[in-house]
Amino acid sequence: MSDNPFTSEIFVSIWSAHFCSKRCDIKFNFIKNLSFYKPTILPFLVNSGKNLSKGISYSLDDTNGGNLGKHVFLIYDVPTYFKINVPIQVENLKLKGVKQYPGFLIELSGFEDFNDYLVSTFRKSSRYKLKKYKKRLEHCFAIDYKMFYGSISKIEYDFIFKYFRLLLEKRFSSKRITNNNLNPKEWNFYYEVAYPMIKEKKASLFVIYDGQKPIGITLNYFSDNIVFDAITVFDIDYSKFHLGSVTIMKLVEWCLEQKFEILDFSKGYFDYKKRWSNKVYDFEYHILYNSKSMWARLIALIVKKYFETKQYLREKRINEKLHKLTFWMAKKPNHRKPKVEFEFLEIEKDHTKEELVKVDWNTSENHFLKTPVFDFLYLNNETFENLQMFRVISKNSAYLFQGKNKSLEMRIKPFKS
Repeated sequence: MSDNPFTSEIFVSIWSAHFCSKRCDIKFNFIKNLSFYKPTILPFLVNSGKNLSKGISYSLDDTNGGNLGKHVFLIYDVPTYFKINVPIQVENLKLKGVKQYPGFLIELSGFEDFNDYLVSTFRKSSRYKLKKYKKRLEHCFAIDYKMFYGSISKIEYDFIFKYFRLLLEKRFSSKRITNNNLNPKEWNFYYEVAYPMIKEKKASLFVIYDGQKPIGITLNYFSDNIVFDAITVFDIDYSKFHLGSVTIMKLVEWCLEQKFEILDFSKGYFDYKKRWSNKVYDFEYHILYNSKSMWARLIALIVKKYFETKQYLREKRINEKLHKLTFWMAKKPNHRKPKVEFEFLEIEKDHTKEELVKVDWNTSENHFLKTPVFDFLYLNNETFENLQMFRVISKNSAYLFQGKNKSLEMRIKPFKS
């Protein structure tokens, strides 16, 4: 693959500044497009960028094998669809590939437009639901979509990244697991690298706005014909409106309009990736070494066994349990707020003005009303701007929701310990 964003000078130099205290630009004539660093005193080198890429590509020179000596090279995150092979002319060079993660992508080149993709991928009932999600979201809120690709002001960039982090924290706090992207060192890297790469059209931010507020954000990277979906998050308060599906719909539509051939959802299994993709592949870690060196063979074997063990534990879902454990250690379970349960009821009789107190759900004390509000809007096809809310004084934990065409009483169910 040509023009790989993860081997670009911008990506590698900023990654090196954040994660590499030693020399990170070690290069070898027979490995094209990659630089390395040496994490230990052993003759063992790792590609710059390590595991923060979404797909490393490289090529091996079949005319210049160089002096391999005892060197062992570890290259992270090589998608199998990149089809990297070892030329037989490179003397003594061997490659061991270790499968680590599944990958998912959409091959777009066979589709004329977005509707063609939908018809080819989903059944009629599913297409109806997807279109309904988008239509209902746009009807209920003041929705706007923006793709920042090639141009963005620093003020807007900082504003989006502020919400980006807040939404990720909110999302993974609700799932009660840790997320590596939120590690301060890693997050600072993403913040610093994305801005110049957007300017160079090697990255983009796709944002869904409700009014002026970002409610869905996706960081993408670009090669000449591939869009890599790197990090996606949406406001979980809007989950009733299936923001994740709406985001993918808009991304696929944009990619087709821009004539990209592949939308790559990258590594890791999620149900949505399998549902939207038409191709599954594997991410591999590549280990290159000199087969004539005993030291190189031994180091390569140890590295291979190490990552095979990690993959075995991952398949046993040990990593998920670890993420939950680290979350528990950071935030005590007894601080968890109970989930508010509610029900909508038809209004039996009209309320007098004296019985009602107008409610501002944007205050922190009324934040629990957000989920029932959004459910009311979605289920009754009402718009947010026409909604009025009142607390019913004569009834315990009862609220009146008034839309343009529908009014319902909402009652908070007693908490069950």
